[in-house]
Amino acid sequence: MDRIVARRALLAAAAVGIVAEALFVGLGFGVNVVVLTAFVLVAAAVLGRLAGRQPDPLDGWLPIAAGVVAAGTALRSDDTLMFLDTVTAATLIGASVAAFAGVAVTRRSLLAIVGVGSAVLLWVTIGILRLSETARRPAPDGPQRSLPAPARAVVRGLALAVPLLLVFGLLFASADAIFASVAGHLVDWHVDLGELPLRSGIAFLIAWAAAGLFAVATGIGEIRVPDGAHAAAPFTDAPPPMQSLGAMVATPAPAPAPAAAAAPRLGTVEALTILVAIDALFALFVGLQVAYLFGGLDTIAAGGITYANYARRGFFELVAVTCLAGCVVVGLHAVVAARTRAFVAASLALAGLTAIVLVSAAYRLALYQDAYGWTELRFYVAATIVWLAVGIAAAAVLLIRDRMRWLGHAMAIGAVVALLGLNAIGPQRVVAEANVARLLDPSLVPPDGRQGIDLDYALTLGHDADPALAAALPALSGSDHDILATDLEARWLDLGHPRYAGWPAWNLARTRAEDALRPLFGR
Repeated sequence: MDRIVARRALLAAAAVGIVAEALFVGLGFGVNVVVLTAFVLVAAAVLGRLAGRQPDPLDGWLPIAAGVVAAGTALRSDDTLMFLDTVTAATLIGASVAAFAGVAVTRRSLLAIVGVGSAVLLWVTIGILRLSETARRPAPDGPQRSLPAPARAVVRGLALAVPLLLVFGLLFASADAIFASVAGHLVDWHVDLGELPLRSGIAFLIAWAAAGLFAVATGIGEIRVPDGAHAAAPFTDAPPPMQSLGAMVATPAPAPAPAAAAAPRLGTVEALTILVAIDALFALFVGLQVAYLFGGLDTIAAGGITYANYARRGFFELVAVTCLAGCVVVGLHAVVAARTRAFVAASLALAGLTAIVLVSAAYRLALYQDAYGWTELRFYVAATIVWLAVGIAAAAVLLIRDRMRWLGHAMAIGAVVALLGLNAIGPQRVVAEANVARLLDPSLVPPDGRQGIDLDYALTLGHDADPALAAALPALSGSDHDILATDLEARWLDLGHPRYAGWPAWNLARTRAEDALRPLFGR
């Protein structure tokens, strides 16, 4: 059975490689990322099912999240957002494949999830070797076929027909313009025989990685998840049993290991002292914020600086403070000897004070944005502040319920939700529209703010910003008008590049950019 499964996995990996090179070589990111993600997930799920693997129902959200995050690459042309989408989707694909293999991912502790991820990454690099070895093993009871004779005949016929179809298709396309146009719309890929080595190499590398994923999904790899690597999940009374990511044969239970030395603990008084001291410092800072930042007392008398300069600094530092405070609470909760009411109360007080610090950071950022406009960095800082606020609320709930071990899970899920929100909003689109609005309506800028638009920065934005920049063109004059017009024309020409041709590279942001620039530069 393993031999048949291994062969099917190798065929599926080869198909992934061929599809990937056809979808990506010479083309930009777009729908192709979604198609490849769905292809890999469906293939891994089917192979896992054929190998008799049963995923944990609680992990059902993983492949759905992977597909939704991958869809972000078809919505935005923001390089930063595309990078985040690609990395997150790849991580979720790896987690989904582990789940297809029967490993309970969501129920595991954060440390165990990291271990599973490392194991999957290892098999991505060497899994094809195990699949090849298993596929070459002789059948135990004589030669066996994975497919019936008629199906094998069809496969052989298709293998022989594909080269002929390609030759005939090229000849027909050369002979008939209408046929060439129809075929071009169906395929719409620019194939150059000179690219054959590059395409073959990319297909092989992607197939190699896919084979590693399929080795995990089918259980042919040999990675074991220790019995103690689970978290005390609130979803079930019993911890998940020891599972194997691809154990080929059953192995006897290991002999009991000698009892490990107890982890070092911090006394309750010591932990409480740390929290009370930090709470006092935070309370002092919050008091100053209420008096000078929110209350507007005379900051020149207090610190020798104007209110505007006082308010528009420090939000990066305050975000760092929030992160560090969260680490302190989690760390103390992990090592404290006894979880007393006083300890919980002090932890909740720190969470509440940290929330006020986060409000201060958000307020400072808003004042800075009002004065100088939006940038991508400020937008991502604002998104981080929202994510941290959700994390503080989750930490408070988990502190009360004594479930702090799940804070990492909550923060990870919150990060995925935040990334989906960023894809829906489009940071570069929002930044460009907000800054152009300041240009078109000067009343949006405070008296001490920067008037106009920072054209040097605006020209660094991607195609998500094109509609807003096109709307700003009539409001500019002189050299600024000429510079922006030249840049927009270059963007229009870039949208016509062959790498964006065809449905695999379709992208919503680029489509909207074409619609906005066509009235200006369309011929």
